[in-house]
Amino acid sequence: MTAPAFSSLSEFETLVKGAPALDAEAVEAAKARNGQLTKPPGALGRLEDVAIWYAGWRGTDRPELKAPQIVIFAGNHGVTKQGVSAFPAEVTEQMVLNFQHGGAAINQLANCFGSKLDVHALSLDTPTEDFTQAAAMSEADLVEALLVGWNAVESATDLLVTGEMGIGNTTSAAAIFTKLVGGNAEDWTGRGTGVEGDALSNKIRVVQAGVDLHSDAVEPLEVLRCLGGREIAAMAGAMARARILRIPVLLDGFICTSAAAVLDRISSDAVSHMIAAHVSDEAAHAKALAHLGKEPLLNMGMRLGEGSGAGLAVGILKAAIACHSGMATFAEAGVSDA
Repeated sequence: MTAPAFSSLSEFETLVKGAPALDAEAVEAAKARNGQLTKPPGALGRLEDVAIWYAGWRGTDRPELKAPQIVIFAGNHGVTKQGVSAFPAEVTEQMVLNFQHGGAAINQLANCFGSKLDVHALSLDTPTEDFTQAAAMSEADLVEALLVGWNAVESATDLLVTGEMGIGNTTSAAAIFTKLVGGNAEDWTGRGTGVEGDALSNKIRVVQAGVDLHSDAVEPLEVLRCLGGREIAAMAGAMARARILRIPVLLDGFICTSAAAVLDRISSDAVSHMIAAHVSDEAAHAKALAHLGKEPLLNMGMRLGEGSGAGLAVGILKAAIACHSGMATFAEAGVSDA
């Protein structure tokens, strides 16, 4: 049996801090190629920037995108006991079955753009602790969840999307952002599955109660342990593994972005292999992306989760790379270069 990549939070943190950087030579070569393609300079807008960014992480001036992977992680949250969601916790397991049977939106998006879809359910019969009463996870629980994400990334993957399913996880994400970035719970707490009025006020109260209880949690992985969920931790583990393998990542919505924010706090360069696929309709997502310095590719008013916004943006990446690597240069096409 292969030994795990890490067995403690400190070992995981060391891996994040020591991850490889962008291939600067590949970036320069991709820029040079882009300047010779049969189009006016900048005519393809952000598609050009995206293709060059992708080339830098893949280490070639003429990359291909053939094996995108979408991984959905599912977890249950003890904080749902506080009435923070419009749906019961049982929906998490029911939706996992829907993913496995091909009936969800993310299945259709994966099929549409040729993405491999994997689903990992993390101890659904054992929800995290209610973080208004205790830390959501033990250190062992957190390490285990990070490893699930780490091991879910296939070495042949050339673009990663992480998605999630977990009733109550917008509450967890809001608490993580409140703790990591600052402000009040109201600044980061949105409607999630559709709560409003008194229910939304209650959700804000719950987020603030969790943040107040864990006031001593300062280090990013400790914040994740106290306020996070197994699926959020697994997404962080997968994103970190993708960086080690130089696999670019498309960020999905608010919950996915909270996992990235934990890595960003560990190392300021830990999210440079990520692009924001979209800005969701969850109230604080735009602010969360701005905190990470990420400009979204799409704004479609989506707030479904399950990797759907990023699953849609796989098509944008494929188009960008197809144009960059497939177009002829002026010399190849026999076209005069003004």
